[in-house]
Amino acid sequence: MQVRELSIPHAYEMTPRQHVDDRGLFLEWYRFDRLQETVGHALELRQGNLSVSRRGVLRGIHFASVPLGQAKYVTAVSGSVLDFVVDIRVGSPTFGQWEGVVLDDVERKSVYLAEGLGHAFLALSDHAVVTYLVSDTYNRDREHGIDPFDPEIGLELPDLPDVITSPKDAEAPTLAEASKTGLLPSWEDCLAHYRRLDEVD
Repeated sequence: MQVRELSIPHAYEMTPRQHVDDRGLFLEWYRFDRLQETVGHALELRQGNLSVSRRGVLRGIHFASVPLGQAKYVTAVSGSVLDFVVDIRVGSPTFGQWEGVVLDDVERKSVYLAEGLGHAFLALSDHAVVTYLVSDTYNRDREHGIDPFDPEIGLELPDLPDVITSPKDAEAPTLAEASKTGLLPSWEDCLAHYRRLDEVD
């Protein structure tokens, strides 16, 4: 498995080695040991999510309060999506910046993003199935969103005829609004949380 650190600190692209023969193929899409040596601690799996989206569906930008936050390990098992990691940690050197990675059923890459980072994805194929392993269970009171169309963030979306979001995502605050109300995690709080996780291991 090849690992590439993204331009956003504490986010990584994981590319598996695929073994192909006349029967089909085999790959390891998740290796806890490789991830642990990369990020400094194991991903404590507490929930597995799966979403099915049609072309043009945009989910996010989502994040959870830190601590505990919600680290995610995301892959597309069918179809393709453009996956976005957004740095919403106030005080981070890359605050407000993002990086996009295409996840599909050809290269079968995955993306890991640490607690405190924002996450979104746009379905590029007619039928896209995305699965993500997360470090904590869903808690409605600790789950938040940022407007995916916020011009300050400026996600570069492909030219699709129709982009579809949920009412909740469409009504989410901008980055500036969320920062002003204290909704966003801080860089220092996130670093302290990562250090605690490293110390446990």
